[in-house]
Amino acid sequence: MPPAVAVAVSGGRDSTALLHATLHSAAALGLQVHALHVHHGLVAEADAWLRQVQAQCRRWARTGLPLQFHATRLTDKPAAGDSVEAWARRARYHALATMAHDAGCSLVLLAHHRRDQAETLLLQALRGGGPAGLAAMPRSALRQGITWARPWLALPRETIEAYVRRHRLRYVDDGSNLDARFARNRLRGHVWPALQAAFPDAETQLQAAAQRAQEAAACLQELAQSDLTAVVDGVAIVVTRWRQLSGARRTLLLRHWLPAGAPESLVQRLAHELPRSRSARWPAPGGELRLHDGLLRFEPRATLPTLPTLPTRSEGPPTTQLDLRQPGWHAAPGWGGAFVVAAAASGGVEPSRLRKALLRAREGGEQFQAAPNAVPRSLKKQFQAARVPAWHRDGPLLYDGDTLLFVPGLGIDARCHAPTGARQVTLAWQPAPPG
Repeated sequence: MPPAVAVAVSGGRDSTALLHATLHSAAALGLQVHALHVHHGLVAEADAWLRQVQAQCRRWARTGLPLQFHATRLTDKPAAGDSVEAWARRARYHALATMAHDAGCSLVLLAHHRRDQAETLLLQALRGGGPAGLAAMPRSALRQGITWARPWLALPRETIEAYVRRHRLRYVDDGSNLDARFARNRLRGHVWPALQAAFPDAETQLQAAAQRAQEAAACLQELAQSDLTAVVDGVAIVVTRWRQLSGARRTLLLRHWLPAGAPESLVQRLAHELPRSRSARWPAPGGELRLHDGLLRFEPRATLPTLPTLPTRSEGPPTTQLDLRQPGWHAAPGWGGAFVVAAAASGGVEPSRLRKALLRAREGGEQFQAAPNAVPRSLKKQFQAARVPAWHRDGPLLYDGDTLLFVPGLGIDARCHAPTGARQVTLAWQPAPPG
């Protein structure tokens, strides 16, 4: 099998020209070319475009050019509130990657040119993008095991137009490019003509600015990685080390450490609140951030298997009675969580004491004994001694009559431990996932 290269072909002027040029170069180099077309289904003309591209590829293949055609028809649609442009871009690249892998191609060529690069920089600037956004599109990038290359990124649009006229290439004219609902179309139709009239060299200079932004973004990536190595211990940020960085490096590190999709507002909030906090929680995409004992961690949103939807604490009564004798998950209505009961060999409580277990809110003055030979102390002091974060102190206290059996975050009171050799179970409190 000869080595292969793929070209993303929408059927428009630029991608048609790139496919044509690639085919004639590949024939001399002994390369197999795969044309990849994505049918988005967003406009009525999409079926006609697919037929035109497919027919054109068949004509070229019949002349002996090393070409195979592949197409994917998208079946899903943008979700409510989703940007059509963003959805189409994500779906297109996913479909292209799938087709490239199936065809055995590790290189996919894209037909973006210098005007596209200048437009992308302007759009990113208008969206408040940082260095990574202002870097616009890279000339090549490795993602999903595929090198995505833009060989014409430095070429002006006029050069491609001249190539199309010279070879009399037929291409699709997408009328949706005039739809002012899309930001890039508004930029092209209303802003770019005025900008070029006032600054004739705008395209060249913006392309050069994108190149410098790419270099700056690469340097910042290296700096952030160096700071992450010094500041992050395992999966947590050591706040004392983080505080030693300059303000700019603090926010840079947070942007690289936070989970994907974290908004800039969260970065700025952390940069402001983290130096002043000892114990705190912040909502984050997919979970929440928790600061305790000088460490900032990301806790993914947990799932409670086989549990029904649990009401919030405020909706429930202050006292609830449950039968917790059997191992398993036991929902605690009104408390926003569940007890997990498991068999134990030692350190547990006899199941008979859990037949009418009482769940009560913390009132103050409760005493808890952490170990058999320890002195009972207040819950506040026990929590502090065990370094239990505030969010692990929520949940109901568990009683056998008037005797405190179990405290979330501390466990079973040592005075209630079952005798050696007796049947016993352990307890754990599992709060419902946030959000």
